Amino acid sequence: MLAAACTAAVGLQGVTSESARLLKPGITVSERNVKPPKRAAIQKPVETEAAWDGRTRMLGDGSTSYTGPQRNVPAPGKLKPGEKPPQFIVFSWDGALEGDERLFSHYLEMSKRYQVHMTFFLTGIYLLPSGQKSLYVPPRHPQGSAAISFPTRPHIRMTLEALARAWKEGHEIGSHFNGHFCGKKGGGDWSANEWRKEIQQFYGFVNNWKTNTGFADLPPLPFDPKREVIGGRAPCLEGQKNLMPAIKSFGWRYDASSPGDFQVWPRKKKGVWDFPLQMLPYERGDFQALSMDFNFLYNQSAGNTDGDLSQRVKWLDETRKAYLDGFNRVYHGSRAPLLIGNHFENWNGGIYMQAVDDVIKSVCVRNDVRCVSFRELANWLDVQDPEVLESLRALDPAQSPDWNLIVR
Repeated sequence: MLAAACTAAVGLQGVTSESARLLKPGITVSERNVKPPKRAAIQKPVETEAAWDGRTRMLGDGSTSYTGPQRNVPAPGKLKPGEKPPQFIVFSWDGALEGDERLFSHYLEMSKRYQVHMTFFLTGIYLLPSGQKSLYVPPRHPQGSAAISFPTRPHIRMTLEALARAWKEGHEIGSHFNGHFCGKKGGGDWSANEWRKEIQQFYGFVNNWKTNTGFADLPPLPFDPKREVIGGRAPCLEGQKNLMPAIKSFGWRYDASSPGDFQVWPRKKKGVWDFPLQMLPYERGDFQALSMDFNFLYNQSAGNTDGDLSQRVKWLDETRKAYLDGFNRVYHGSRAPLLIGNHFENWNGGIYMQAVDDVIKSVCVRNDVRCVSFRELANWLDVQDPEVLESLRALDPAQSPDWNLIVR
């Protein structure tokens, strides 16, 4: 099994905000195999290019194609006077490799059943066989090197199939860049031009996987990466300062690399939406924990991915409760989006995947909850009145205002 890319640890942090102490009672986790209730009909999909002639256009060496605007994506709606915002939740995945555990496919099935859209941040070299690794020239590191494993050829095939299915079903494909370099000489040290080089190579690996793999029997990906990739998350959440001008030059609309913030409504940095991971209530005293599986792993078993078996039920409960308490804080309060970032992994017996599964089954079935991709969240934010968004940002996470005064 390939090593999963993981985010730098962020330890538990003390809380001074009064909002962290104003939690509503935890919601009950759904039974694992319960049939989800029916939800309101989804809005009409966005058709961003009505003039598309209906013909598929092959791109580059035939690795990708343009098949028209993405379907199965709900149109954003502007808040009406006095209307409470939907509770948005974004589940995002770093790396997006389909490994032996088939977790990519698992979450596509979960998404289909519970009417969820997600963001899959693809690592570019996960489409590059190890025999072709010299094609990768990372900033400040030797040619052909990476801080993660190059994939096997079977894993590349499975990943390509999962990516195609994900896009067809309305999910977002974003970027986790390539070599996952952190710390010294990693993304935090890179200049804007070095980040641009990294992004250009990401596009190259996606656009030329047929040449690089020799997989002539597989169909092209059904999307044009230069149209569809509009955001990413940097490895270890490092380097956003110089990454921002780089992604802006490619026309990207958001970045999800901030190392953590309280649960507040997003804002733009230099014209780009900033979607940080968030600090969630954590039951070990008056603390907050970052909304990512690796941070729970770090705090529960000191980063050991095969920690104490006797503690795993407790750790699962802690993780699930943090997600649900974070949900409740804003669901009954400001309605700020809940942003969760994870990896396809089976750390500590898969308890972090189980926690996500339980949250999806519990909250994504609610009529006033929207489990969406980052792209859909950005679309929604972009059609709101700027004055309304400013009023939302002024709310404490647990503050439930008179919405008639906020949305006018």
